[in-house]
Amino acid sequence: MFPLFNCSSSVIEQRIEAQLEGLFKEEAFEDCFLIEIKFNAPQQKLEVFIDSDSGIDFDRCREISRKLESEIEENGWLGEKYTLEVSSPGVDRPLKLPRQFPKHIGRKLELKLQDGSSEEGTLTEVGEDSIILERKVRIKEGKRKKTITENPEIAYSDIEEAKVKISFK
Repeated sequence: MFPLFNCSSSVIEQRIEAQLEGLFKEEAFEDCFLIEIKFNAPQQKLEVFIDSDSGIDFDRCREISRKLESEIEENGWLGEKYTLEVSSPGVDRPLKLPRQFPKHIGRKLELKLQDGSSEEGTLTEVGEDSIILERKVRIKEGKRKKTITENPEIAYSDIEEAKVKISFK
């Protein structure tokens, strides 16, 4: 392989992505998937965010990091001095892929939609093309107000950003 440390960030990210795709075909990692790769060329810092359908723990991140580091060093992709961080995206980072949503059923989400509006509610269902939130809405009925439950279906294509809303109640 050729050294990549003089290449653009996108070339390095593509090479790392290809390595991870191969790794994620192995039985031990087949439920893992890539969320995002960030490479800061001036600092030679490579951040890899991964997840899995069953959840990702420190040991798994460490194992993937070691395999990736071995490939990087063997092929001389980043030179001698670089930083590699492999981690789960964490609850404070936005959900980026439809595959991330199922394990958040029952949690509150904050959505920013493509049209500039926002939605908030509890994730109740996850489909192939959309999600369903449950939300409580106060409406006026005559002289009284009453609370009703709405269950809007929201297409993934309409979601600009989705974050899990952390509650300490």
